[in-house]
Amino acid sequence: MESLPHLDHGSGVPLYRQLYEQFADRIRSGELGQGERLPATRELAGSLGLNRTTVAAAYEMLEAEGMIAGRVGKGSFVTTAPSAGAVNWGALLEYGELAGRGPAPQPAPRGEAAPASAALGRDIISFATSRPSRELFPLDEFRASCEAVLTRVDLADILQLGSPAGYEPLRRHLIEEARRQGVAGAADDLLITNGCQQGLDLVGRVLLRPGDAVAVEDPVYPGLKSLLAGMGARLVAVPVGADGMEIPRLARVLERERPKLIVVTPDFQNPTGATLPLAARRGLLETARAAGVPVAENDPYGELRYHGQPLPALKQLDEHGGTVLLRSFSKASFPGLRVGWMVGPKPLLDRLRQAKEAADLHSDQLSQAVLLEFAESGRLEAHRRRLLEAGEERLRATLEACREFLPRGTRWTRPEGGMNLWVSLPEPLDAGELLPRAQKLGVAYLPARYFAVSRLEPGGLRLSFAGLAPQQIRAGLEIIGKLAAADLASARPSDEPAPAMV
Repeated sequence: MESLPHLDHGSGVPLYRQLYEQFADRIRSGELGQGERLPATRELAGSLGLNRTTVAAAYEMLEAEGMIAGRVGKGSFVTTAPSAGAVNWGALLEYGELAGRGPAPQPAPRGEAAPASAALGRDIISFATSRPSRELFPLDEFRASCEAVLTRVDLADILQLGSPAGYEPLRRHLIEEARRQGVAGAADDLLITNGCQQGLDLVGRVLLRPGDAVAVEDPVYPGLKSLLAGMGARLVAVPVGADGMEIPRLARVLERERPKLIVVTPDFQNPTGATLPLAARRGLLETARAAGVPVAENDPYGELRYHGQPLPALKQLDEHGGTVLLRSFSKASFPGLRVGWMVGPKPLLDRLRQAKEAADLHSDQLSQAVLLEFAESGRLEAHRRRLLEAGEERLRATLEACREFLPRGTRWTRPEGGMNLWVSLPEPLDAGELLPRAQKLGVAYLPARYFAVSRLEPGGLRLSFAGLAPQQIRAGLEIIGKLAAADLASARPSDEPAPAMV
């Protein structure tokens, strides 16, 4: 390669994103031809003064788009080059001629999906996917709910086209529950969606235009990062600490960047597991109200509290109608049914319902009817109690295994619920470089690069514990701990004492 990429360290665009874009432009223009070898990640990182993880993240994005392919022991090679007269779909989408929404989506490195080796078999201990354990699914109770719906006299109506707002009996059930909880008032309405992810997509379609800034947590759920980038939004990072989104930093972001939307997960945030305290919730709402910025409250994990006192939702605290609340059955029942809902001001919900009708007419009514039967029969609450018992046991096993097996100097969050916690390995360890060796030993997790918005923590990784039995959690963390300790010992001079854990 004749010239190295030029990176702007003062730019708001992450370095790995800059590196990806420059290589992508060279490949699209033909400057880098098919079969040409890219520099090795270690070599390029050294030449540019970067962490190797930054280069690896850029290469992974190029590989996800099919522009390059890695060959074991040989490096990464360009696999595509534009041919004469061919339509450059990437350029057209980026320009907005086909998508009508401005820039093309930013490819997320495999999104929320587990690393490839984590999906190859049941022998893998995978901390990579934030979902409930399939072994806990109450299949007999679910079958009974299905049978009850399939024998109903109005089954033909359920199988017909329905309302874009959702299956009306379920909608009534949910809005009555929302009013009982104090999260829906007289000025609010409710819309059923295909999970929280579609709810976030609809909010973006209605409220955002290409180039608009959106304030998001950093680190953040990869699916949200990819979704917003696909709309042409500009992600503005607000750091997440032990107590969730840092509100003083949010205030500065609102003043400086003028975002059109704030997206926040107050309870058991993904990936850190952090929960926003009551004072911070009030502070967030006051800050958002003063700036005139709406809040999308993403709450897929709120029902999964294992200990401690539950806190009111932002929507419940919001006296000025600036919040839309997104919830889902996915984490507390069956993720594959894809049933969620949104509660918010009626004018906004009217627009969201129109956007949903244009996208998919309405969510599947049979799934909605089955979940309503599952809830009204008492089976959902019984299942939730079992999930809470199992979740508490698995969280306790994870925290104990972190204390027992991870090397001194490692830090981790201590959530009171949810499905995830965040681990920060001591410097100079790199969780991304550790991952391939962990996979060879049968353990998978997601390193920090999957979640980074503007800051990349090389030693960071997410542990999703809810889908694993306690013995698997211990075995997996023992492997991670031994690999990390070995790397730390080899990186530290023999006369340097190990740092104390804080």
